[in-house]
Amino acid sequence: MKKFLIAVCISASALGLAQDYSVPAASPRQIVEQQFSMSKIKIDYGRPGVKGRKIFGELVPYGQVWRAGANSSTKITFGQSVNFGGKVVPAGTYGLFIVPTEKEWKVILNKDFQQWGAYTYDPKQDVVDVTVPVNTLTDKQEWFEITLNPTDENNANLVLKWDYAQAEVPLKPSKIDAVIKISDKLKEIKKIESDAAKAKS
Repeated sequence: MKKFLIAVCISASALGLAQDYSVPAASPRQIVEQQFSMSKIKIDYGRPGVKGRKIFGELVPYGQVWRAGANSSTKITFGQSVNFGGKVVPAGTYGLFIVPTEKEWKVILNKDFQQWGAYTYDPKQDVVDVTVPVNTLTDKQEWFEITLNPTDENNANLVLKWDYAQAEVPLKPSKIDAVIKISDKLKEIKKIESDAAKAKS
């Protein structure tokens, strides 16, 4: 009886642990969420690996729209209106796509962010597109990566890199003067609150 109970406990424990596991994804999904200006930017994308393949010009053909990742299309959400590479984009969620060439990439924001890959991509749904230069990396980036690199409290670069290629799209608030004024007022309020707290203590 004791052995039976031990076996049952081990089985139950193993079953409970199994619920925390899944088959490793060939292209892991990643969510990047970061403070940007007075709100946040969130990116949800799949990360394919190089795995010994020739990427740009072969696996990802030049001149054709690419999902900027793997599996379902890449989604990017802006918490406030932004200047995306020189073009204003309202707050909201968009599908992020790329049309690569050897020396530059066209980076596209599309209204349809719920499609699989780019198989039903419709250019009529494009909100904006910007063309940015491609830089050659010294070290290979094995897994496709999208990051947000702040340059100051109200500006950042959207960095996309894979294999030996890297491109950046500059981001800033669409109404920077208004954002700075609001930010200054909020800082004043925080200082008043801090001074009041010190006076009580």
